[in-house]
Amino acid sequence: MDETQRTHFDALVEQQVATLPYTIQLLLQETPLLVEDRPSPELLDQLGLKAAESSELCGVFSGIGLTERSVEDSMVEPQTITIFREGLCALVDSRSDSKQSRDEQLAQEIRITILHEVGHHFGLDEDDLEALGFG
Repeated sequence: MDETQRTHFDALVEQQVATLPYTIQLLLQETPLLVEDRPSPELLDQLGLKAAESSELCGVFSGIGLTERSVEDSMVEPQTITIFREGLCALVDSRSDSKQSRDEQLAQEIRITILHEVGHHFGLDEDDLEALGFG
């Protein structure tokens, strides 16, 4: 991914964040939203994924969900939400939706991924997120 593509992708992220409900925007002030090209080898190892699967990962929440936290967790690493440019682009490129432009599809997947990872922050699991349409 070149710098122009990164800049364009990041602009789509900013647009999507700006359209999120105010309470989610406040959460993202406390839980940073990071944008990376791809997951690091260390993250893939932590998740039990192979390098070949890195293009399938669109985002990840790192930290302890609100429903699992205790006072003993106050000194652990801060939570972050990271979305991955290459994973999201690969997802959109693997689909054929003639009703939407690639940018519209990418913007929609960015939004879904952010909300999916915010759901993990609030303690929702994959089944909960799937039921809400963020699977």
